[in-house]
Amino acid sequence: MYERYFESFRKKAHLSDEEQEIVKGYLSVKKIRKRQYLLQEGDVDKVIAFVEKGTLRSYSVDEDGNEHIVQFAIEGWFISDLYSFLTGEPATYNIDALEDSELVVISRSAYDELLLKSTSYQTYIFHQITSAYIALQKRITSSNSLSPEQRYKSFIATYPEIVQRIPQHMIASYLGVKPETLSRIRRRMVL
Repeated sequence: MYERYFESFRKKAHLSDEEQEIVKGYLSVKKIRKRQYLLQEGDVDKVIAFVEKGTLRSYSVDEDGNEHIVQFAIEGWFISDLYSFLTGEPATYNIDALEDSELVVISRSAYDELLLKSTSYQTYIFHQITSAYIALQKRITSSNSLSPEQRYKSFIATYPEIVQRIPQHMIASYLGVKPETLSRIRRRMVL
């Protein structure tokens, strides 16, 4: 069950077989069904989840009931409300499954303990957080400087494996456009 997790780990940090068993002892497996919540806004995020199988999304809901998707996560990706996880403050995001999913999760206490015990885990987490920060910067820059059509083209170029798995209205939410706008963009691209 931990195949993708440790494959991802080894791409970022050296990990001996002995260390792998130590790390594995701090992890657990969680299965969630399509539409099931991993986290609801207002709860404290108690785990960081790595997607072994499936698709999840992180989003907020505004006062008018509109969803604003901030992240998708497919196999090989992490998802959490990192602010809530690290501070113990209530989450500002919901996280739910778009497909039946299998996750590798680590609790906050296990995360803290493992950071103290394993330099390999420290290195892995450093790379993961750095990559997440870079992706966030790119997303902010894209949102501030690209047209909706440019944002969509960038999205499909960067995440081609997601486009076929996610409903178009959710991609529109992620891009910050109305579904009708995304439909017009897609039609223009086909012509």
